[in-house]
Amino acid sequence: MEKTTRIKITVELIWWIVTAILTLIVIFPMLNTFQQYDFIISNSIFVIVTITFSRYIFLLKHTFLAYFRVGKVLLLFGCIPLIFYLIGEMNHFSYFLDNKGLQSFNEYFVSGIDIDTRQTILNYLEREMIFTGTASVIVSALLPFRMLISVWRVYNKTGKV
Repeated sequence: MEKTTRIKITVELIWWIVTAILTLIVIFPMLNTFQQYDFIISNSIFVIVTITFSRYIFLLKHTFLAYFRVGKVLLLFGCIPLIFYLIGEMNHFSYFLDNKGLQSFNEYFVSGIDIDTRQTILNYLEREMIFTGTASVIVSALLPFRMLISVWRVYNKTGKV
């Protein structure tokens, strides 16, 4: 294995560790205050997709995918069902907000948390889910175009990724 390939794989692993840490930081307020949090998986996926795909869009030439055509094509076509899944999860959360509301989480709070803190956590939960969900859908829609451009550039040997 070439030295540059090993370095790129090492950097990719470091980025995945950073992504995991950032995901835990974003989701920690809910994990710390709720006994049961039904949106933990979708929330985690939103954060991971947002960070990872944003990185691939802007820093593609520094990743192991730069000259890995099969990986780029798989990502290109893999984004299509992912977009539908992400939109479905956003709709599920929106349906929950419309029919039950954030106040239905009051029964899941850990005991001993005052009302102001509860309201702050609920506001954070709503805004964070909407932000990361929307961001994940947007970057999932942009990534296939970036992969297509990159495949075209590498195939035509323009020297760019």
